[in-house]
Amino acid sequence: MTDLLTLAGVHTHIGRYHILQGVDLNIIEGQTTMLLGRNGAGKTTTLRTIMGLWQASAGQISLAGQRIEASPTPDIARLGVGYVPESMAVFSDLTVKENLVLAARDGPLDDARLEWIFGFFPALKRFWLSRAGLLSGGQKQMLSIARAIIEPRKLLLIDEPTKGLAPAIVVALIECFAEVKRRGATILLVEQNFHAARELGDAVLVMDNGKIVHRGEMAALASDTALQERLLGLSLEAHQ
Repeated sequence: MTDLLTLAGVHTHIGRYHILQGVDLNIIEGQTTMLLGRNGAGKTTTLRTIMGLWQASAGQISLAGQRIEASPTPDIARLGVGYVPESMAVFSDLTVKENLVLAARDGPLDDARLEWIFGFFPALKRFWLSRAGLLSGGQKQMLSIARAIIEPRKLLLIDEPTKGLAPAIVVALIECFAEVKRRGATILLVEQNFHAARELGDAVLVMDNGKIVHRGEMAALASDTALQERLLGLSLEAHQ
């Protein structure tokens, strides 16, 4: 098994706050790794630091052996990294089509890949020429994810994609991420939904106070209620 992404001793300061306090992690190529932890543990900061949206104040970040901790976000994206923020970031004044055209940096939209995405998110086809700002919250999340996967990505960083969504949409997201992994992508996924975490996760990392405090197999954590309560403060079932 090959490490695609590694963080070694990564610290991140935001203003006067010291959020990441020496994060060490390895993400294995071809796997889906769940990043879990209490609110405020540093999960979102970890994803944003990897993506270059916040600069690491110390430590090393490597993607496929290439150091990226000092790289601008556009350069990191060009290395094949897609990012789905918790905020469901879409261009509200642009149509669904225009959002996806902008995300397809390597050229025109691929019709076959579009139809593949529509298979998971048919609402995007239905509202193809509608302004993204008029979509529901769940539809905006679909569009945000579609933007990240409109082209094949080496690594996907996804921040709480199922938060506040209807169960039927959550099922579609799980199916989509599973298929994206089958097609060769590596995924680092922050998630609070137990069902999604259990279904998707190969490996798991647990954060607390800006550090990784547990690493292992997702299946092992999912089957150990006592460990869940020790690491997360309550069982994963309570996160549904």
